[in-house]
Amino acid sequence: MTRLLVLGILDVQPMSGYDIQQALQMTDAERWGGVLIGSIYHALKKMEHEGYVAVTSIEQTGHRQKAVYSITDTGRTYLQTLIKDSLKASSVLYPSTLYSGLSFYEKLSAEECRKALEEQRIALNNEYSAVKRGLEAKDAAMQHKIPPMVNLIMENMFSTIKQQQDFVDKALALLEKDH
Repeated sequence: MTRLLVLGILDVQPMSGYDIQQALQMTDAERWGGVLIGSIYHALKKMEHEGYVAVTSIEQTGHRQKAVYSITDTGRTYLQTLIKDSLKASSVLYPSTLYSGLSFYEKLSAEECRKALEEQRIALNNEYSAVKRGLEAKDAAMQHKIPPMVNLIMENMFSTIKQQQDFVDKALALLEKDH
């Protein structure tokens, strides 16, 4: 995913590794894209070696120099392959850790299980709030002109979190019913 996002950003305009990191942080890519922001420089160096990106200039900022990268023609072709592959790949993810724990919930006291699920509920509420803050920041940064596809992505993220919240609420209700 890192390669796709980095090449996609560089296909818009040349940037330094730091600028790419800032762009990905602004869009909360660590949350939705599974990208580790610290991996950007490693990915850039590797893709430079493979011919997908090239250093087009070195800029002086204060006492530091930063390399500005551009996508190459080979990189554009590779980006298209990465996009097609990501669109074809199944993205159905199950909360397997939660499912596994619930499969053996009766090995805990009802109180322990309830507390753990309430912590899960809090975590989901925090996730929802974080995604909402990210969307608000993105909306402001884009001057209220978020593309329809990005809005669709955000709606799906909210829907997924809401579905998990409903699931946890139902599990808590079953716990109450059992005891």
